[in-house]
This record gives sequence, C-alpha cells and structure tokens, in this order.
Amino acid sequence: MNVLIPLQRLAASDLPKAGGKAVALARMMQAGLCVPDGVAVATAAYDQYVSDTGLRSRVLLELGRKRFEDMRWEEMWDAALRIRNLFLTTPLPAALRDDLSQGLAARFGTTPVVVRSSAPSEDTAATSFAGLHESYVNVVGADAILDHISLVWASLWSDRALLYRQELGLDVQQSTMAVVVQELVAGERSGVAFSRSPTDPAQAVVEAVHGLNEGMVDGTVEPDRWVLDRQTGRVLTHRPAEREKAVVPCGQGTRLEPLAPPQRAEPPLAETEVGTVFGLARRAEGHFGAPQDVEWTYRGERLSLLQSRAITTDVGDDEDGRRWYLSLTRSFENLTQLRQRIEGELLPAMDAEAAEMAEQDLATLTDDALADEIERRRAIHQKWHDVYWSDFIPFAHGARLFGQVYNDTVRPTDPFEFTRLLAATEMTSLARNRELGRLAAMLRSDPALAQTLAADAAADAGGPFEATLSDFLARYSVMPAGQSGEREGVVRLLCEMAAHPPTAERGHEADGADLRTSFLAHFEGAERQQAEDLLDLGRASYRLRDNDNIHLQAVEDEWLRAASEGKRRLAASGNAEGKVRLADVLREDEAATDDTAAQPDAEAHTAKSRQILGQPAGPGVATGAARVLEGPDNLFDVQAGEIVVCDAIDPNMTFVVPLSAGIVERRGGMLIHGAIIAREYGLPCVTGVPDATTRIHTGDTVTVDGYLGIVTVAS
Repeated sequence: MNVLIPLQRLAASDLPKAGGKAVALARMMQAGLCVPDGVAVATAAYDQYVSDTGLRSRVLLELGRKRFEDMRWEEMWDAALRIRNLFLTTPLPAALRDDLSQGLAARFGTTPVVVRSSAPSEDTAATSFAGLHESYVNVVGADAILDHISLVWASLWSDRALLYRQELGLDVQQSTMAVVVQELVAGERSGVAFSRSPTDPAQAVVEAVHGLNEGMVDGTVEPDRWVLDRQTGRVLTHRPAEREKAVVPCGQGTRLEPLAPPQRAEPPLAETEVGTVFGLARRAEGHFGAPQDVEWTYRGERLSLLQSRAITTDVGDDEDGRRWYLSLTRSFENLTQLRQRIEGELLPAMDAEAAEMAEQDLATLTDDALADEIERRRAIHQKWHDVYWSDFIPFAHGARLFGQVYNDTVRPTDPFEFTRLLAATEMTSLARNRELGRLAAMLRSDPALAQTLAADAAADAGGPFEATLSDFLARYSVMPAGQSGEREGVVRLLCEMAAHPPTAERGHEADGADLRTSFLAHFEGAERQQAEDLLDLGRASYRLRDNDNIHLQAVEDEWLRAASEGKRRLAASGNAEGKVRLADVLREDEAATDDTAAQPDAEAHTAKSRQILGQPAGPGVATGAARVLEGPDNLFDVQAGEIVVCDAIDPNMTFVVPLSAGIVERRGGMLIHGAIIAREYGLPCVTGVPDATTRIHTGDTVTVDGYLGIVTVAS
C-alpha cells in the first residue's frame, strides 16, 4: 500500500485522504507559488495503524470513562496525555513501518523536514482550527520522522482538540488524520499575514520575527506588526517589537537564542517586503476565493509560502471557558517569568497581608470599624482569589509541560511516571503531616496519656505534648477560622494515628534521583542544561499546585476570623440599631461565600452502582469501608483503613490521607491535590467519579482500582 503522496499530485478531491492542509499546499504549488516540496502521509496509514494495533479500541476506552459534557479541564488533559502515550509506546505494524520508512528515506534522506498535521477538517473554509493539532520543525531522518508522525496522529485526540470535539466532529470510529512532511526552509525572517484583518475588514495585517515562525506561534517571541490598507496595501501603522531572541534550527528541533545587536535594531522586514508579503496573502485569497491567514518565510531574498488557511470566525463565545483553558498552555520562557513573579512578588505579598491581619486585635474595634475591616478583608481575599486564577493556575502548566517532554523522551509505559520525579520536592502539606506523625508518636510512647485523650479529647495533656500541640495549631490551620473544635478534632485524629500508624511517605528523593539520572541521560551539552531547567520549573509548578491553597487559606482565615467576631457580637446583643451595618456586611459576606462555594452535582443518584468508572490517578488496589467527607465537620471522623470519598481533597484536608487506604474524588485530574498526596503515600486513587459523594455512602465496602480507574461498591 502506497501511503505517501507527493504534494504536487494532490487534487481537491483528495481532501478525505490527504487532509485540508496538504490539499491547500498542493493548490498553491499548482498556482505557481513558492511552496516547499513534500509528501502527504495518507489517512489510510493512520487507519491501518489504529486498527491493526488495537489502538482505536484503547482510545475509545479512555474517552468513554465519562461523558464529555461532565469532564473537567484537568480530566481532558489527563485523557489526552494517556492517549498520547499509547501512540508513543505502540510500535507501527512491521509492513506499514517498512513502507513508510523506505519511502521517507528515499524522498528526504538527511534533509531536515517539518512534520505537520493535516486532518480532513483542518484548514478548510468552514473550519480552520489553527493550532489544535501538532507541528514539528527540523526533524531529520526516517526514524525521527516516523516518531513525529505518531505524535501528530496522537494530537488528533489532544486536549485542545477535545475542547472543539463537536465542531471537529470527533468520533473515535470515524476520525482520522493525514500528515504533511515538507522540506524545512531555514528562514531568516518569518511570520504570518492576514489578507483581511480579523478585527477590521478594511485592513490587512502582517507580523514578522527574526528566525523561524515557531517562536511567534507559541508566544515566546514578540513580532513586529504592520497594519495595511486592504485595498491599496499602504502601511497604516507599524508597531515594533522588543527584538531580543529568535528561534533557530538546532540538532533535532529548535532553540531560542539571543539576537545579534544589528538584528535587534532593525525590523525583520523592510517596508517594500511588507508589501510583497501582503501581495502573497492577496494572491492566496484570490486563488481560494476567501480571505487567508498565510504563514511565510524569507531565506535570503526568496519568499516561501509555508501554509495558507481560511480566516474563519471564532466558534461561539467563551461561556464554556475554552479560550481561558487554551491560554493556560504556556512556553517555558513565559512560565519562567511567571515563576519569578509568583515566588518573588505574589507569595511574599500574600503572606505579608495575612500576617498583618493576624496581628490585629479585632476585639478593640468598634462595630463600625469592624464592619469596615470585614469589607477590607473580603476585598483582600477576592484580590488574591483572582491572582490564584490569573497566575497560580496557569503556572500548573509547568508540570504538564515537563510531563510531555519526559514522556516524549523516555517513552515510559506509565504515562504519569514523571510525577514521581516531580514529587521529589518539599510541600507544606507533607511537612505538616510529618509533624502530626511526630505528635502521634509521642502519644504512642505514652499509653496512659493516649488513653486519657481518647476518653476526653478536650483534656489538657500538659507537658511537652501539649506544648508541641499548641505550637502546631499556631502554625497550621486545619479548620476554617471561627469554627470550633479544632483542637479536639486534631487530638482525636492523633489518637487514631497513635493506635494505627499511618502509611509513610514513599521516599521520593531516592526514587526521583534514579528517574532524574535516567531522564537527563537522554540529553547532552546545552540541551541537558535545558532539561535540568525544565525539571526545576516542573518541580516548582508541582510544589505550588499543592501549596497555593494553603497560602490562600491563610488570607481567607483572617477574613473569616473577622466575620466570626462580627457574628459573635450580633449574637450577644441581638439586632440593636447600632449593629445594622455590621449585619448588612455579614449578609454580603454570606452571599460572597455562596458564590464561590463548590456547586453540587446537577443530579443526585441515590441508587448504588456496583462499578463506577473514573480516571486512574494513583496506582494500586485497596478495599475498605467508605468514609464520605462532606466538609470539615466530619473530617476528624476518618478511621484507619477507610476509603476517603469526597468532592475534592484540598491541601487543608490532606492530613487525613495517611490514615486512609485509598481516595475517591468527584473532581478529576492527575494534578489535583488529592491525587498528588495519594501518590506521595502510595495510595490507590480514582478521580473524576461522577456524583461520588451521593452514589457512595459512609460504611459501604468499596474497592478502589487506581490502575484502571474503577471504583467497585459492594451491593
């Protein structure tokens, strides 16, 4: 079977087997435009691969764990990562590999190429969907090309593609992917041109950078931007960029390097060249009969067209958060800058405000002053809540970025092996748990004291234990401010831990050292340093993913402490006239709390299900009695060996994890807090279980299979 088709031989009727991008390039070649030569890897190759290897069924299993409508963003990323790993670790059938390898070697030899997606629905007049699928620059040799073809195939099921599944018509049984392999033009100046501006139909836009286009596409290199009159081609405005770096070919792939001073001083294009690029975009528009988004590059004086797609209106609005989610994908450089801002500015400022509020004696304030203070603290909390979403959540992509690089490089059978390497870092919740363990050990060594506290958790233990416990409670919050019974709850928990020594941490330092050595062995020279820097960034991201809520909770606790003082005053004196404003402010507080609280599942299921499918998040299998946690009120009821079932375990709840035998969460994702801590203690964990807290009841016998993502409830 010949699945390699030269671009120049393609016709419009070949769209189903060669894809929109390949057909568009062929039409440009046939129109006499300068287009790099190459071939299309037909959809038949993808179809044969997923059928002969059983991948089609395995992809169906991954996407069938949960209805798309019910999947959280984290679950989409997890599913896409697992699918990507299936493509990475599943060899091509021998006959197909031989056919492709021989054809690619004969056609390209050691010529560097670009490997691009070309789905049948991609780059058509109806659906552009630029950037949803993968492209790879500077790939050399048939074996490397085959590896990257597999990655392009996998991107058919990327989290970005899954977001647009309805518009793309994604169906495991029917969807397919062609691939374009083109000779690389090592452009010295590159960019895009819109023959009609997406924001003003009377204008056109040209953007350009020094070096390859890749840096501009992923946001690491800012482009110069020219706005032109669409009818005359006259330049209306030019916005210069801060020209500091450029993406250039390097080995297998590309690298970002500083620009030489002369390049920094000059725009990538002279004004006459801006007009030439605009003319290229208008020629493409005339050929296709619709405004075009054109990617181009200059090598010397030779202008090449790299791809052309129709400018389509963005699908729908952002009510479902798709644009926000896509904005979470950040480059290494962007994440490095974000880390500096978070660690150097945001966290210290947040902690300082929490500390300032903690020092204030609320009892000395008048009722009006207390009302002002409650409003001030609510505003402070809202400010940091917004920072959490604008800065902390995007920084989680550091762990994701490292995970993808690790998997692409190491090709592990476990797609989440990289988390064991990231886990070799300190986290606040684990430090807190170790201190609880030391307190429990003190009780274990003093049976009489343990017996006294087991009978009366409110009893004053006295001596070193009471002093250590008081110090612990002063430094760590385990219940929301203003809620009573924190000390008694912690004592009950410690008595349980003393009687049943909990699971110990897994000792990731040694595990992480071995994985680190294995990972870095794949790199040499400058690439090794880049890999080390990426690992350091990934660990910082992973650490913050666990710690960020603890920092935010300290701010929220101070807001709630002020609100609690207000409620105490109202309860003591009723609704006297002088308390009216205080009562109004507290009502506003309750409304704000209701708005930010987690919403219950739309449909409560009271009938038990024998098997419930979720997302595998922590390897292992465990059986035990379920303990359903509905909030902090019953947090201290957890007993050793139980399966903790909850909406989500956040870092302020993780001190109960060492006692449990397994974790089940309604929220899904490998990088949510409960999953992170479960893996730290080697506990099986399944996340993304629909209506977990209503379909499972405290006392049910539950089996958690963290390998397959299955929760079994005894009927």
